[in-house]
Amino acid sequence: MTTTREPILSVRGLEKHFPIKGGGLLQRTVGAVRAVDGLDLDLYPGEVLGLVGESGCGKSTTGRAILNLQPATAGSVVFQGRELVGLDRKQMRPLRRDIQIVFQDPYASLNPRLPVFDIVAEPLIIHGLTKDEAELRERVRSLVETVGLNPEHTNRYPAEFSGGQRQRIGIARALALEPKVLVLDEPVSALDVSIQAGVINLLEDLKERLGLSYLFIAHDLSVVRHISDRVAVMYLGKIIEVAPRDELFDRPTHPYTQALLSAIPLPDPRLERSRKRIIITGDVPSPANPPSGCRFRTRCQKFAGELTDTQREKCLTVEPLLESRGTGHTSACHYAEATKVL
Repeated sequence: MTTTREPILSVRGLEKHFPIKGGGLLQRTVGAVRAVDGLDLDLYPGEVLGLVGESGCGKSTTGRAILNLQPATAGSVVFQGRELVGLDRKQMRPLRRDIQIVFQDPYASLNPRLPVFDIVAEPLIIHGLTKDEAELRERVRSLVETVGLNPEHTNRYPAEFSGGQRQRIGIARALALEPKVLVLDEPVSALDVSIQAGVINLLEDLKERLGLSYLFIAHDLSVVRHISDRVAVMYLGKIIEVAPRDELFDRPTHPYTQALLSAIPLPDPRLERSRKRIIITGDVPSPANPPSGCRFRTRCQKFAGELTDTQREKCLTVEPLLESRGTGHTSACHYAEATKVL
């Protein structure tokens, strides 16, 4: 995926901190959980950008902050030349037509008291996109058909559908406004493996037919490899590596990315037995008190066994910045080295 074009969505220095209250009745702020802590991302037209990392690293918070569902603490989110950070609900409303979200849990993201017709029709009504009832019904019918569901079932309630069907309803609702960008927050993680493939294939088909751009948030690297054009790896609120999909899976340079990829099982049992598994030790540090210097150093296999005392001192005191490791490939490690792990 070429990056010579202007990004449709550009994120710079994004921060989302949640205050920690203490002090008894006065409830003063005594600290902050730095869920997203200085994040840079670019999403290009027609691209699928995968955002991966362990649970709790800030992926979902990033998606919500980009959409202004959770107002950012600091930073910039520019969508088609328009700054989103700082906009109130009224100012955001017209922009909601162009940038939508599909939530992780299809059981919680749909109103159980509304039939499917009302769920899909709601954004069309709010934005006044149909002139009469007949056009509204036709638009809903078309959307439901687009995601592979039977239009005759729009009078049913969410509880009458399977998890995969509910996620398709959520996708239909997101597509109702004909957006240019979809933020997909782990859209298949709550589904059975047998259902995941159908939803992923649907998303790929919709991208091609409608010219959509996706920010695909996930922790399943196999799914990300299948659908993404580029992949960004996140750790403790920061992006630590970004690369084209094949480049990242073939030549990861950050020790964290290498460890994540080494956990993917190989279909050939002989190769699986012969390769060296990289084990990440220790717990993820608290985002309320991240380590100094390199945030990954407390769990890094290089820091633990390969570096000199002088090199470790640099990891302890100097925060690594994203640096180029090749065309479109950047990573934040002082001693990055491409290593094949798959």
